[in-house]
Amino acid sequence: MSHLTYGEAGIVGLIQGVTELFPLSSLGHSVLIPAIVGGQWAKDLNVSARNSPYLAFIVGLHVATAIAMIIYFWRDWVRIIVAFFASLGHFARPEPGTRRWEPQGTDQTLAWTLILATIPVGIAGALLQHLFTDDFSKPRLVAGFLFVNGLILLGGERLRRRGAEEEAQQVAADSESAAERQRAAVAAGTPRTAGAAGSGRHSSGQRAMKQQQASVAVESERRLVGVGYLGGIILGSMQILALLPGISRDGIVMVSGMFRGLSRQDAARFSFLLSAPVIFAAGVFKLHDLTGPLGNGIRTQVLFGSVLSGIGAYLALRFLVRYLSDASRTLTPFAIYCLAAGIGSAIYLTVR
Repeated sequence: MSHLTYGEAGIVGLIQGVTELFPLSSLGHSVLIPAIVGGQWAKDLNVSARNSPYLAFIVGLHVATAIAMIIYFWRDWVRIIVAFFASLGHFARPEPGTRRWEPQGTDQTLAWTLILATIPVGIAGALLQHLFTDDFSKPRLVAGFLFVNGLILLGGERLRRRGAEEEAQQVAADSESAAERQRAAVAAGTPRTAGAAGSGRHSSGQRAMKQQQASVAVESERRLVGVGYLGGIILGSMQILALLPGISRDGIVMVSGMFRGLSRQDAARFSFLLSAPVIFAAGVFKLHDLTGPLGNGIRTQVLFGSVLSGIGAYLALRFLVRYLSDASRTLTPFAIYCLAAGIGSAIYLTVR
């Protein structure tokens, strides 16, 4: 790579952040956009070029994306991390009547499910990195993978429609459970004066919303641990397919989760929780390239792109969580985009 401009870093960074959370394959876009723009972009942003730091740049952007995901779900991660360390204490000194190797409670079980589900893609990424970056990163091939990603999303949406009534009932039950917890919290609280109530109305509304989100999260995690450790490993293994540029990590895990009997909302939540440690670890693993000779002259551009990537990821995640919370909304718009972008890119790259 001869150089990396701020324009290239900013545009690629922002698109990467958004497409990493949407089921659209951020790596696929990072390969296709330079190829379609052509010229200096194709020369600067070639993931397969010898001694090119572009792949390290992309993975560096993933660190910012993972940080945005961790920030968004920070309450959940605090619970999961605390539960993980608590489970280590249980292994060392189990309580009477419990098994030493068996985690206690939903949070501990979820923590170990995420750890086990991360192992397969970590091994595959370490062993097959050059295969995926050198042999499967050709733009026209990536366009084909993006088209296939659209078909996967359509298949998942067709499956979801068969269980749409159950999903709607689950969403309604979660909302009712959250409302009951809020009413119980209000009943247990002390009455306020009129002035205090007026000044704290906005903050109370925010607290109520956060409490509702926390309640829904707890109910979702109880269902997630129901897939078991083997089910978690199987879902985590599906991320290996996302090493193919054009196949979305979140998309393939969401659809696989729905095939395993999860609702779309629960499958999406598991995907988001599972993605953060994988993306963060991969980013940290490759950051040494940017701190070495390959990063000379482009580190500020990388920082600029990473900031935009993190902002784009946070906003995309915030939108997508709200979007998927409505049972009437579907993955079809994302599928149509992948189909159109995939076939359109393949045609353009072939005939130009």
